This record gives sequence, structure tokens and C-alpha cells, in this order.
Amino acid sequence: MDLLFVVALAATGAYMLNTQQQRRRIVLLAQHLQPYQIERLMETLTQGYLRAMGEQDPERRQQVLNLLASSEAQLSEQFERFAADFRRVPAPLARASRLALGLPFATQLLPGATFDMREAIDVHARGIARVARNDAGLSPRDKAFTMTAELLLMQHTCHWFCKSKTVASARTLARHQTPHAQLVAAVSPETRAAYLALTGPAR
Repeated sequence: MDLLFVVALAATGAYMLNTQQQRRRIVLLAQHLQPYQIERLMETLTQGYLRAMGEQDPERRQQVLNLLASSEAQLSEQFERFAADFRRVPAPLARASRLALGLPFATQLLPGATFDMREAIDVHARGIARVARNDAGLSPRDKAFTMTAELLLMQHTCHWFCKSKTVASARTLARHQTPHAQLVAAVSPETRAAYLALTGPAR
């Protein structure tokens, strides 16, 4: 049998298996997110922060930020409930590969190169809640900046779980013009330390 044909057949099979496994992870995450309005609240906050930072009048800027406080509280509460719900996912289904590219059965064959998505969601839930409460006493502008970074890093983690780190980073760069490492640097110190301990160095 022609070697090129064998290689092409193996590559096609690996691609199909990988796509199938990615689809299962997408469905799993979507099922757990479905009862919540996390995506809508994220959009409300990120768009609201942009609007507030675009206001030249400090008083008007503060008014916009004050209006967003209830959305911050709702998002924090809903994400904590989502995290508690996702903790019930069986451990084998919650593994995400640390490898840059998605490979079939990577989480089963290379368990040392994985992280637990349940723990990652907990890290993000604590980070969002911490910034919503403003434990660090940040200025309104710095709080909006940090919360935006927390939300975008959480979104990156979800894309990483569903696809791969490379795909997640490419999406973040394309949609938000922000490299992954920059997001990690912009979140709260507590989130950054817990996140890097779990997922490994940001590149």
C-alpha cells in the first residue's frame, strides 16, 4: 500500500476522532451553561465598560459604571452557580489538554499534560466574584479593566477546553486584539497565580 495513502488515511482518521471529541466537549459545556445568562451578562458588561471609558465627563462615566453594578453582581452569582453545577462532571470528562494543538485521546494518553476544567472554572468564579466585590479597592477604571480581563480569560479557558489552547488564543487575538499572555497579566494577582499553577506558563 502506498505510504502517502496510509499517512493520509491516518491523518484523516485522527482529524475525525479529534473533531468528534471536541464536539462532545462543546456539547458538555453548552449543556451546563444553558440554564444561565452568563454570555448575555458578559456582553452587557464588556460593552458597558467600553461606553463608560469613552465618556469624557467623569460624572457621566461613574453613572454608567453604577448602572453596571447590578450586572456584575448577577454575573458573579450566576457564575458561582455554574461552577457548582460543573463540579458534578465526572473527572475524565473534565480534563483539558495543555498541549498547544488538539490531538485525539490526548487527555487519556497524556494525563500529566492536562488540567481539570472544574478547577479552572472555580478559579474564574473566585476571580469574577473578587473583582465584583472590589476586594482590592480598585478605582472604577481599574476595576472595569480588571473585570474585562477576568471575563476574557474565562472565555479563553472555555474555548481551550472545547478546542485547544492555540485555537483559543487565536480567537481571543482576532476578536479582542489581545494576546493570551496579556490577558493573564491583566487579571487580579490571585487569579493569575491560581490560573498559572493550574494551566502552566502563559505563552
